[in-house]
Amino acid sequence: MRRLKETKQLELYPERTLPDSGIILNKARFIETLQYIRAQENLDAVRSKTRVLRTSVADPRQDTIGVTNISANGDSIPMRRDLLLAEIDQILESQTVERARYYLERLEKGIGRIKTSKINEINLLRWKEYDDVITDSLWVLDKRDTSGAHWGGYWGNFIPQIPRQMMLRYTKRNDWVLDTFVGSGTTLIECKRLGRNGIGIELNPTVALTARELVAKEPNAYHTVADIVVGNSASLNLRDVLTERHVQRIQLIVMHPPYHDIIKFSDNPQDLSNAPTTDAFLEMFCRVVDNVTPWLEHNRYMVLVIGDKYSKGEWIPLGFYCMQQVLKRDYTLKSIVVKNFEETRGKRNQKELWRYRALVGGFYVFKHEYIFIFKKGK
Repeated sequence: MRRLKETKQLELYPERTLPDSGIILNKARFIETLQYIRAQENLDAVRSKTRVLRTSVADPRQDTIGVTNISANGDSIPMRRDLLLAEIDQILESQTVERARYYLERLEKGIGRIKTSKINEINLLRWKEYDDVITDSLWVLDKRDTSGAHWGGYWGNFIPQIPRQMMLRYTKRNDWVLDTFVGSGTTLIECKRLGRNGIGIELNPTVALTARELVAKEPNAYHTVADIVVGNSASLNLRDVLTERHVQRIQLIVMHPPYHDIIKFSDNPQDLSNAPTTDAFLEMFCRVVDNVTPWLEHNRYMVLVIGDKYSKGEWIPLGFYCMQQVLKRDYTLKSIVVKNFEETRGKRNQKELWRYRALVGGFYVFKHEYIFIFKKGK
């Protein structure tokens, strides 16, 4: 019965899992207790009652007021014990009864209400719980997530943490995500994990077949769609693709194109990695943007993950060239994230060689790539 109620309540807080140090509260009883404490006439009384509350939260075995007795009704709520205790301590440390009441009221709102934006399910009244959601513009990640169906063997795929972070920030449960260069299916695997519907486009049929196999291995607890379509993102008839799935608009577009010719992905002339020049690459890239933009819902987001290149003694700022092209269209730049990478397959076991080349050539070895975040509409 406890697990059933816990699962029911977690449905109100998508993507949140109760940590080992978490606690399940009787929501109604907890709010009632906060209101009772707030009604006390002086600071000493507030502190006295709050200490009892703190003891109950710190050790449910000593709960004398029933805030952890979830069998009393079905209205339970999962909380992080460390953050809850910190808020209770803030009440205890208040120097005036007015300030204590302010903190009590704020805690009550965080327990009793859910406040989200139009584009995600982050409860802003409990924003401190989302420490797994990155808000800094510099991402230093030690390694890629290789759990579940994720596979790091495909040359040039990005780390799963990127689409996961983008979906947590810019989508809600059952929203539709389009990946225009799906590769090994990283984005769609994360879609299944987070309860988003995903469509991936892949130019290479062999790669698409492998991606389908990988995506199929990932459990689908939310029963969402995760489809891969073979075709060219620059010309594929997306109207038919979406109509077939009874979809009118996409809520998030993820683009991780080839970094021009750094890696040759196929012999197909439509492959961006086969563009003969930088200008030709940008022209092909823009055709993809123009083909998918009409299907992105207004005021929703497109994410571009790309790095620069070095050619004939010159640093080519490929990422910023692409950024400029997107900004010529109906998009506003919201953020630029710089993400580190310590090793690529092309540089594996050649660190000393690349360091020597950098010293000789007067350049710096690439250790980063960009995540450009655009919002449709100006």
